[in-house]
Amino acid sequence: MPKSTQKSATAPHANLDKQEKEQAVEHSTIKAIVIHEVLREQGEEELERSAAALAWSGLAAGMSLGFSFLGQAIMRSALPERDWTRLIDSIGYTVGFLIVILGRQALFTESTLTAVLPILVRRDRKTLQATARFWMLVLSCNLIGTYLFAALTSVSGVFSAEVEAALRASAIESMQGSFASTFIKAILAGWMIAVMVWLLPSARTAKIFIIMLLTYIVGIGGFSHVIAGSVEATYGVLHGYAPLGNYFSRFLIPTLLGNVIGGVGMAALLNHAPLAVDLEGHTGRSTGRA
Repeated sequence: MPKSTQKSATAPHANLDKQEKEQAVEHSTIKAIVIHEVLREQGEEELERSAAALAWSGLAAGMSLGFSFLGQAIMRSALPERDWTRLIDSIGYTVGFLIVILGRQALFTESTLTAVLPILVRRDRKTLQATARFWMLVLSCNLIGTYLFAALTSVSGVFSAEVEAALRASAIESMQGSFASTFIKAILAGWMIAVMVWLLPSARTAKIFIIMLLTYIVGIGGFSHVIAGSVEATYGVLHGYAPLGNYFSRFLIPTLLGNVIGGVGMAALLNHAPLAVDLEGHTGRSTGRA
């Protein structure tokens, strides 16, 4: 074999100039272990944020996700009651998630992946305590934000009768399911959101499409999301469509448990486990320790 041919076979990029090599790297597929490291680093940054920063960011996320409730209701109010209506109005459900995720606001379900990866890598009490602190602070502020948004949308005369009817219908639907059905739908929602977070580092310019597609599936499937759904359920309680007890027993408890299991068990563990062996050799570099 001629030397030039042999060189080309062993080094296919040898004849590319610097710009062409950069383009090849840019368009190559990101390895799973690199995605893991990107998300773990995000998780480390989240755990190190001050309580005040997390509180404000969590409050903003809770209020921002209210636009999923409102956006879906506005679209629903303009559509006839047909079997295909949910196929269209669920596009409005994606709005809140676009605001929260692109705006880098602290969302509880998003962190079920990123905040767990440091635990899976470090496996120490300090990291576990930091994650528990992060979750409790973000979740509580997310829920406070949903209450504030629901209160704003409850002011009489702000929206047309058609939009108010759509808001009412969504609020009633949010607490109609049994504990078991809500729990299972919550697992699916938590799984879907965590998978979305896993896909974003390699999505590049398709991030908006990924966010919209996967949250659209959550909306169209009627999957239970503890923060977006809290706006609907709180709206229903404020208007007297359901008692406060139902908010906890038929929505918050089964949805929270399902989202955590879906996000942590189905996504974090399943995405971390295949890389565990490779990560053993990178533990020092991944955790920032010698």
